[in-house]
Amino acid sequence: MKAWLLKDFGLNNLVQGEAPTPTPKPGELLIKVGAVSLNFRDKAIVEGFYEPHKVPKPLIPVSDAAGEIIAVGDGVTRFKIGDRVNSHLYSRWLDGTPAPDEPEHCIGSPLPGGLAEYMIIHEDSAVLAPDNMSDEEAATLPIAALTAWYALVDFGQVQAGQTVLVQGTGGVSIFAIQIAAALGAKVIVTSSQDSNLAAVKKLGAVAGINYRTTPDWSAEVTKLTDGQGVDLTLDVAGGDGINQSILATKAGGKIAQIGFLTGQTTSLSLMPLIFRQTTIRGIAVAPRSSFDRMNPFLNEHGIKPVIDHVYPFDQAREAFEHLSRGAFGKVVIKIS
Repeated sequence: MKAWLLKDFGLNNLVQGEAPTPTPKPGELLIKVGAVSLNFRDKAIVEGFYEPHKVPKPLIPVSDAAGEIIAVGDGVTRFKIGDRVNSHLYSRWLDGTPAPDEPEHCIGSPLPGGLAEYMIIHEDSAVLAPDNMSDEEAATLPIAALTAWYALVDFGQVQAGQTVLVQGTGGVSIFAIQIAAALGAKVIVTSSQDSNLAAVKKLGAVAGINYRTTPDWSAEVTKLTDGQGVDLTLDVAGGDGINQSILATKAGGKIAQIGFLTGQTTSLSLMPLIFRQTTIRGIAVAPRSSFDRMNPFLNEHGIKPVIDHVYPFDQAREAFEHLSRGAFGKVVIKIS
């Protein structure tokens, strides 16, 4: 089969070649991949700053895929040939709290990913793709949508009338705006581009803050919430910005720490955290059971993924370069 292979770290070492077409073992599904979408995790793996000691080489990268089942291994009961399914990043995290070794069983590293004509998914970790979405649309769900859903619903337990702060306009953030608005929450968004802030208001956001022109954006969030702060902050930036996230979140509020776009380490100011009694929870996507609950919600509320651009299979490197420049929503690669 055709596949993109990461032979060493760096985008120049992601090369198109051939790999053996896998054969499904008992309990496994062979998927003809229709499309994949890119996440910051994929970029970090390719560039060598996401647990590089755990990345096998060569690796077929990219975790998020949608496609059609064309063969099944012995004993498969959850799906049948012809079903369209999504991959799920944590192939063994099915419900409840994660086991300590979940990262050892992630698709896209260390397990092979979907940037190829075919891939293997175990039936226990596959999720039925929404009927009303194309493969390109469905491929955006496994990390971006599910992370937003888990942060808002399972952790944040957001209710109508509450306020949510969403950082940025990338994949997770756009889904968070759409889902939070569908839940009846008031959504405030930060971005460095006024055009993106105007666009998110069409998706349901009630206010936007340009963090470049308003560097003290937490104070602006406080003003927009009558001095209280938001009920829940989705922090995708990481780094020292977590201190502003604490100040922007109400006393007793919650922060979902999702990303590390500006850094994997931080100098945390403890006194505001202590006095405001803020809960900070690391969010690493979600169990499959949450995915199973999310897709019907997306259908019910007519939520459609926002796709910035779809690249053909031969232009996978260009897709990664687009992700590095920044995207409004998702960057997708069409496989077949």
